[in-house]
This record gives sequence, structure tokens and C-alpha cells, in this order.
Amino acid sequence: MKKFDKIKTLQLLIYVAITAYMLFNIFTNDELYHAIAENEFMRFLCLLIWVVLGLSFAFMFFDFSSYTNLKREYSELDLAVFSDPMTGIANRYSCDAFIEQYLDKPLPRDVGCITLDMTNITEINKKYGHTGGNDAIKEFSAILQKVSLGTCFVGRNGGNKFLAIFQECSEEKMNEFLKEFDRELKIRNEKSETGEIEYQYGKAFDEGGKVKNINELIALSDRRSMEA
Repeated sequence: MKKFDKIKTLQLLIYVAITAYMLFNIFTNDELYHAIAENEFMRFLCLLIWVVLGLSFAFMFFDFSSYTNLKREYSELDLAVFSDPMTGIANRYSCDAFIEQYLDKPLPRDVGCITLDMTNITEINKKYGHTGGNDAIKEFSAILQKVSLGTCFVGRNGGNKFLAIFQECSEEKMNEFLKEFDRELKIRNEKSETGEIEYQYGKAFDEGGKVKNINELIALSDRRSMEA
């Protein structure tokens, strides 16, 4: 895609340069200007050249338009494949794709994981219906996305379970994330008319020899969340 963009941009620059050069010579060279004006064949030749240049511009414009539409379609496809349709954050597939970079490799010591579970989604569904439950999941996801910006990767790992993976991690970084998330969720709960969202979490980081790979790290954080 980028190569195609560069080629078409180069074509446009060449077209503009040729057109500018021709116009400059026609209007600054008196001999050429009069030759074109007085000679029928020269006028025909110039007309033919301008037609070719016009068609070239039309085709380039069409290519740029098609390229823009193609980029938009690719963006929409990426959104459909990698984003959760309800919340807009990374979906299970996207989580797996992110985790793949660590598969079959020793776990770096600066990678951490937090698993978050919405614990009262069933009660919200019963009291406010599935629409209320879906709204709660969306709001929970929006807060996660807001707090994670520039900090970690977050995604919905299925149902009411969410995942946050930290690179270049530290205990302080994870604690600050949880503190900020809890603060934002409390603000939401105080304003909400559809009940409070309750959650629990488990975190895993720098576990020494007990955790050897990324899957074990995620499993440990998930287990700690279930035990919370």
C-alpha cells in the first residue's frame, strides 16, 4: 500500500513538472508561441499533448480515489477483525495476536499481566435487561481503554473477562493503572442510573522461576482474579 502511494505521488509530481515546464516555455518563448499560433500542425500537436496530459491526470485522479477507498475498506476490515463489535476495544483474536509475539520464547522479566472480571454482570442483566448489561460492558471497556493509553495493551478476552498486558513493566506501573482505573470506575458508579459495576482482578509480574512463558503468566493472573 505504501509503495503504491509513493509511485502515484511520484507520477503526479512528474505530471505537474512537465505541465509547468511546457506552459513556461510557451508563454516565455515568443518564437515558440508564434509558431504554435501560426502553424496548424503545431496547434494540433499541442492539442494532442494537452489531451494526453489531461487523460493522464484523470487516470491518476481515479487511482488516488480508488486508493483512498481501498485504504478505508482495509481500515474497516481491520476494525471488524481485531475489534470487539460491542465495545470497540481489542477482541479475543486481537489478544491472541498480541500474545503471539511472546510464544515459544522465555518470558521477559519486564512483562506483566492483569486480568479483570466484571463480577455482577448477571445481576445487572436481571435488573436492567441485556441492554443495561451491554451498556455496563461498554462503559467498563471505555474506562479500561482510557486508562490504558500509553500504558499497556487491553482487550476483551471473552464474556465479562478483560486483559491488560504491560511491557517495560514495574510494580508501580501496574499499581498506578489499577488505582486510576478504580478511580474512574467509582466516578462512573456515582453517576450511573443502571447500578454499580463490580469487578475483581488478579495480577502477575516478576514471578521468578514459577512462570516460564506468557501463557503461564496470564493463567496465573486469571487464577488470582478468580481467587480474589
